[in-house]
Amino acid sequence: MVLLGPPGSGKGTQARLLEDRLGIPQISTGDIFRRAIALNTPLGIEAEKYVSRGSLVPDDLTIGLVRERLREKDAARGFILDGFPRTIPQARGVEEMAKELGWELDAVVYINVPERILLGRLVERQTCPSCGMMYHLANRPPLDEGTCDECGSSLEIREDDNEETFKKRLAVYFSQTSPLVDYYKHKSRLVDIDGSGGVEEVFKNMSAALGDRRKGFGKPIDDKSKDTGSNCQNKGELHNSR
Repeated sequence: MVLLGPPGSGKGTQARLLEDRLGIPQISTGDIFRRAIALNTPLGIEAEKYVSRGSLVPDDLTIGLVRERLREKDAARGFILDGFPRTIPQARGVEEMAKELGWELDAVVYINVPERILLGRLVERQTCPSCGMMYHLANRPPLDEGTCDECGSSLEIREDDNEETFKKRLAVYFSQTSPLVDYYKHKSRLVDIDGSGGVEEVFKNMSAALGDRRKGFGKPIDDKSKDTGSNCQNKGELHNSR
């Protein structure tokens, strides 16, 4: 599965909820870069040259790092690509990589939120600098004010969480992603979700929409005994055809 959504859409939170529901890993390029650099892999060493100077990592290197990550044991039954691909060239690279690995892309979930709501969420958003958990003071507050539920670190407001910077980020995101949304819609892969509600409401709607694509969404992923060929292509995750 690919999960797309603009900054402030709650995409990362929804990805973690899907990870828990499906038992497959949430995979973001940021996490992949950090992990490969920490492990000092050949691709990680190459990526660090770009990351250390704040440059974008080239698509071919990013695809290589994603391929490296998807070969790991925990991704054997499926995975959620969180916020990647972002452009049509990247999408084509993911499709080629999936073919090489014997996977099929089953669904691309787009969490669609109006800009006015995204801006409203901005002022109430807090982030954990240690584990990356995101909180929203109205929709998803921490149990203890100012403290991350997951690791106990103090929550922070990101430096780029101001209206001017956020509007620029949104403009860049929508200019890149609008063609990608149309691309996946044309391929009948897109699942468009209204992300303007609370966390639980959005997750419920997303689960229902994915359930429409495959009856029984949420059952163990390795339970393939009742799947036919057509159903296997609509699981709401990436399906290994090997």
